[in-house]
Order: sequence, then C-alpha cells, then structure tokens
Amino acid sequence: MNTARITNYWKRIIDTMNDGLMLIGSEGNIIMVNQAFERLTDYTAEEIIGRHCTVLECDACEKVIQNDGKTRCALFERGHKDIKSCRCLIRKKDGKWLPALKNASVLRDDDDLPVGVVETISDLSELHKLEEEVDRLTRSIDYGEGFHGMVGKSPSMQKVFSLLEKSARSDAPVVIYGESGTGKELAAQAIHALGPRRRAPFIQFNCAALNEALIESELFGHAKGSFTGAYRHHIGRFEAAHGGDIFLDEIGDVPPAVQVKLLRVLEARQIERVGDHSPIPVDVRLILATNRNLDTLVSEKKFREDLFFRINVFPIYLPPLRARREDIPLLVGAFIERLCNKTGKSITGLSKPAMQLMMDYTWPGNVRELKSALDYAFIVTEDRTIQPDDLPASIRVAAPVSEARSRVPGLSRVAGNQWPEPYPDMIPEVPAEKTALIKALRETGGNQTRAAQLLGINRVTVWNRMRKYGINLEKELKV
Repeated sequence: MNTARITNYWKRIIDTMNDGLMLIGSEGNIIMVNQAFERLTDYTAEEIIGRHCTVLECDACEKVIQNDGKTRCALFERGHKDIKSCRCLIRKKDGKWLPALKNASVLRDDDDLPVGVVETISDLSELHKLEEEVDRLTRSIDYGEGFHGMVGKSPSMQKVFSLLEKSARSDAPVVIYGESGTGKELAAQAIHALGPRRRAPFIQFNCAALNEALIESELFGHAKGSFTGAYRHHIGRFEAAHGGDIFLDEIGDVPPAVQVKLLRVLEARQIERVGDHSPIPVDVRLILATNRNLDTLVSEKKFREDLFFRINVFPIYLPPLRARREDIPLLVGAFIERLCNKTGKSITGLSKPAMQLMMDYTWPGNVRELKSALDYAFIVTEDRTIQPDDLPASIRVAAPVSEARSRVPGLSRVAGNQWPEPYPDMIPEVPAEKTALIKALRETGGNQTRAAQLLGINRVTVWNRMRKYGINLEKELKV
C-alpha cells in the first residue's frame, strides 16, 4: 500500500487510538476530533467541531492578552515550546471533570508560523482513583486480624459488627458515634467494603480540618478563578465519590452555612461547585462520624434539626475501650504481631505486671492510644517481654480505675434492646480525659507535641481539649 492510499485512511487510523485526539485551528476553534475524544468527553463530533476549545475549560491552559484585548492560546506565541505535556482537568458535556494527561504539539507552516495545534488526551480517571485509594490505605491503621480491621470479642463489639453488616445492605445515611480513637474510620471502611458500592470510590473528609470556605470547596469543588488562589478547577469530594460512599468525619463541627448545602445535597442529590451555578447530579451513600452528641448540638442550635433527622437514620455507637476491657489482650496481641512484622523484633508479649497496668488504665485515647503506647514500648524495650518500665509514663503513674468508674454513663443495658442509647457524656465531657491530659502536659513540661505522643492523639486535639476544659498551662505546671 503506497503513501497516498494510506492518507485516505487517516480518519480510520486515528479512530483506532485509545487516547482522545483533537485538532485546533489558529483561532482556537476545534476542527476535528476522533472517536476516543467523543467517548471521553461525551461530546459528539457534530456538537464540538466549530466550537472554541475553551468549551473544555481545561485548567492547565495558558492564555495571553493581545493588543486588541482578546485572549489567545499561549501555544501560538513566538518563543513558546512547540510541545507541552501536563496533567489537567477537562470539563465533560455533563459538567463533570475528567482527570487527564494532555499532550499538545504546535503545527507550523514553511514560514514557521503556527497554523494549529494537535492535542491528545489520556484518561487518568483510574489513576486518580488509585491515588485516592493509596492515600486512604496510607492513612488507615492495620489492626491485624478481626472484623475488617476491627478487633474485639466483647458482646458490645459483636453487636457493633452485626450493625455494621446490616447498615451496609442499605443506602440510608449512617452516623457512627464514638469517642476519639474508637475506630470510627475503620467502621466506615467496613460499611463500604460490605456494601453494594464496594467497587466504587470510598472518599473521606475530616470536617474539622478546615475553615468554612475551604470545607465548601473541598466538598463541592470549585471553578477556576472562583476566588483568590483558585488557579485550577478542583473536583470536590462528593463528585469524586459519585457511585460510591463518602465518609464525613467530625460532622458535628460543620459550620451552619455548609450544613444548609449538605441538606440540599441530600434532598436534591446534586451539587453546585463554588463559583459555578450549573447543578451536577451525584449518587453517593453518606456515612458520617462524630465524637459529639448531635442531640445536644441540636438543642443548643449549633446543628440543624432538619439535617439531623435526615442523616440520623442508622446510628451506630462504638463503645470506648474502658467499657470493653476484655478486648485489651486481643488488641495487644494484634498490635504486637504487627509491630514484630514491621520492626523485625521478636517480642513475645507483655509481662503480667505490664498487662495489669494496661487493664487498669482508663484509656482516654482509646484504641489509638493503646497502639501508640505499644509503639513506644517497642522502641524502648530491650527484652523479649515488655515490662512496666517500657510503657509510657502516663500509663505507669495512672491510678487503677474502679469498676464503677470504668462504666460510661448511658451505656447501661436497655430492656428489650440490649444496646446503649446515645450516651450523654460522650467525649468531650469525660473527666478522665482531662486528668490524663494534665498529667501528660506536666510530664512533658508543657510540650504539647510530646503530650500528644504520650496520649496517642494529635497536637490539634491536645489544643482543643485544653481550650475545652479551660486548662491553664502555666498554672498547671506550677502545681
């Protein structure tokens, strides 16, 4: 077959490509696209040919202002590189963003003047999902054996496991209640793994991590130029979770303005990006978590009542570690096995006195604090058995807790239900938490970062608890 005949088949040739391809004229109008482009963007060739390339709203496009005030693609400027490759977001016909790798090459005539640009578009959606999954797995904690990473044989935890399985079968919103460190994120991951959306995205977001404006942008996304610093389009968590589950942690800390928008999402099942008024349909299952009593927040007018009734369809309460002490040896064993595999050490377990200290401790930081304590012990121990002196000082100096103190208010059995009602004294009202924090601050000389490490929590939580309990650091260190 000669060259002339091959040229006649050029359209069929480019339609065999997996990547999208478009040819753009010197004025920025789209001249030609292949079938892969139609598949990726949902635009047909008839709909897109003749339109300006800005219809795709690529957030990586560079433009320059000409003398007549009009904008022109920077690729056509003299001195600009003829070949450009970048990751970007491209707006599809339905308004959703396509994560893509775009390669652009300038076409020039014999006088070296640009006459057009040919661009290929590679779909990075699967890579984007994999990056999200890697990020999630990196943040999650491997607890070894158990129920989807959750360890416990106590009746209260067996009830939790049963409720997680039942809630996974439904599409109704779930609210997971529990103190900090009880495993709310693992519970949410279990619901996703057990549910019909398990092959779809699992997107999570901590609502206490950002201010109101940034929370709105993270949840619903924003358009390029919608506010100072919005240099690129941003896909929100709801849009990224389309077809799957979205996990919103610390839902009790969501600002009122964002609560209104969450209610709209639940009712209309669509979102609007910041700076863009085009509604985008989303199909997500909502999983939420909080260490606060939403009933109390509603009565204090800090949480919308209508939103509370929309999300509190299937509440699940995770018991604190002090209320299920029989699980402590199991957790210790699971963590030690994991740490042995990770560090290469051959630790056989805890001595009886060390285990007794673990059983007597109040664990204000719950399972997370227990893991942190064993991480510390693995670093300092020089024996095959962890001794009392290998444990953090906060555990060694803590007074044994009585059986009466170990019970959490509101966690008594309920006739005919055998499961706790929402406990009113959920953290942050637990006195033992304040005591443990003061001890840790004194032991570290007021160093909040080291105190957080002792307690197995982060520094922001230390600061929040100090403010919550009105702890005067200078005053406490003088005692």
